[in-house]
Amino acid sequence: MKKITGSEALIKSLISEGVNTIFGYPGGQIMPVFDSLYGYKESLRHILVRHEQGAVHAAQGYARATGKTGVVLVTSGPGATNVITGIADAMVDSTPVVAITGQVPNAMLGTDAFQETDVIGLTTPITKWSYQIRRAEDVAWAVARAFFIASTGRPGPVVLDFTKDAQIGLTEFDYKKCKFIRTYIPEPEPDASLIDKAVRLIDSAKKPFCVFGHGVLLGHAEKELAAFLEKTDIPAGSTMLGLSALPSDFPLYHGMIGMHGSVAANIKTDECDVLVAVGMRFDDRVTGKVSSYARNAKVIHIDIDPSEIGKIIPVEAGILGNAKKVLSLLTETVKEAKHTAWNKSFSVCHEIEKEKVIEPEVNPGKGYIRMGEVVAEVARQSESKAIIVTDVGQNQLIATRYSTFKHTRSMITSGGLGTMGFGLPAAIGAKIAEPKKQVCLFVGDGGIQMTMQEFGTIMQEKTGVKIVILNNNWLGNVRQWQEMFFGGRYSETRMSNPDYVKIAEAYNIEALKVTKREELASAVKRMLASKEAFILDVNVIEEGMVMPMICPGKGLTEIMLNSSETYSDAASKSTEKK
Repeated sequence: MKKITGSEALIKSLISEGVNTIFGYPGGQIMPVFDSLYGYKESLRHILVRHEQGAVHAAQGYARATGKTGVVLVTSGPGATNVITGIADAMVDSTPVVAITGQVPNAMLGTDAFQETDVIGLTTPITKWSYQIRRAEDVAWAVARAFFIASTGRPGPVVLDFTKDAQIGLTEFDYKKCKFIRTYIPEPEPDASLIDKAVRLIDSAKKPFCVFGHGVLLGHAEKELAAFLEKTDIPAGSTMLGLSALPSDFPLYHGMIGMHGSVAANIKTDECDVLVAVGMRFDDRVTGKVSSYARNAKVIHIDIDPSEIGKIIPVEAGILGNAKKVLSLLTETVKEAKHTAWNKSFSVCHEIEKEKVIEPEVNPGKGYIRMGEVVAEVARQSESKAIIVTDVGQNQLIATRYSTFKHTRSMITSGGLGTMGFGLPAAIGAKIAEPKKQVCLFVGDGGIQMTMQEFGTIMQEKTGVKIVILNNNWLGNVRQWQEMFFGGRYSETRMSNPDYVKIAEAYNIEALKVTKREELASAVKRMLASKEAFILDVNVIEEGMVMPMICPGKGLTEIMLNSSETYSDAASKSTEKK
């Protein structure tokens, strides 16, 4: 068998795994791989980002839009350390990514050689697996194992640290996909007795509620979730990363749960007698005060990761397994039910939220443009068909509240780590993955400046992503917390911003600045009609607040509708009027 270099073995291994796109940045210790890539340009597209952090976030966006594993290729030292944030983000949000980093030759390991860092030591705590390839003959084995680990079970990032001499060494190439690792069980078989227990709880429930998360999307369980809810007539709410697993107009869907979620979804979590949690991890932004979370409910928790069962919230039935399989088993066995009165009771919460929160935000009629009306206008004109990507901050919270979805995998955001700068490169990755779909990014004037160099990637690749900057001249979410919890002492949150339209012009990206409400609809129409990339810089109210809000340390029933009124206050007044 003809021998090839370890670098070529890497390229051929990626192609054998079905990879057709990688995101990266060349450098000294990964140069042999880039040299081998030169001969495979027709099979493997490389996206040259402008910063390694952009590479890993773009790979995340690609993975989240498609369900495939994103691939990153960078050099050693600073190249490797620049992907650390994205790797940590992918780990927390269960995003399958394989990051390949260059490394100094074996003989120089541990000598503090130029651009040497301990990549394995740095990444082991934030990956599913980190491995250093020191021999060319180990390349195919390592890549096969990496893709199997990254994409199965609870997905996540894997790092392959590739030494320079392993890249240039010779090896025979025979690629075999990995399908089994003796010590790794990606999908536990659901316990039949726990399925039976969950069925009994669901069948006897008078006020059941379902909370679903990213695990539904990762497990490709969207249809199974809908079938389960329809048969049991159980109302449901989504975590932020679960958004779009159900269409926004699904009859039993009541919106996002958590700190800035739907009033109905939060209040009814507190009132339910059985809580079915599917593919979610009871993050603190979901539960609020843990001791009072779902205090009247017996909890059924379905998750593929045993470490999540009972970690935060005690459970009555903790079922290990893929959401798709577990939901199918439950649906086969549960009785068909109707919870008419319980479902009808949600309308009171929705009416109060619409009057006190939604209408003032999306239909203010006068004054400064509000963030919510911008998001709502994009949702209306895109007919809820766009893939929505967000950065982190008020732009994220408002976009997840007011975007609507018709198709699965239509919301991409940084959840658990909350990484500012995520949005722009993730949107690029999503658009490259789904070139025929509209991809709209909502980003703040703070987050856009963290990875703004990726405008260069857009220019070079001609990536038609639509970028909406919600520009309020503040680090808006921090400013909101400073107003609410720090006595209005706005320490280092005021932003002096550049002219984004002029910057866009330098990158050959079409752009508009919107300062008046009457300009908004036509500007959004022009943006969405463009076949190319487009930046819409919208001046929104500087003191805008994202409401409702469950303040830190508070329970779900203590939800604030505005800075002075709680849901309980509004509900009491509504009852008095009636």
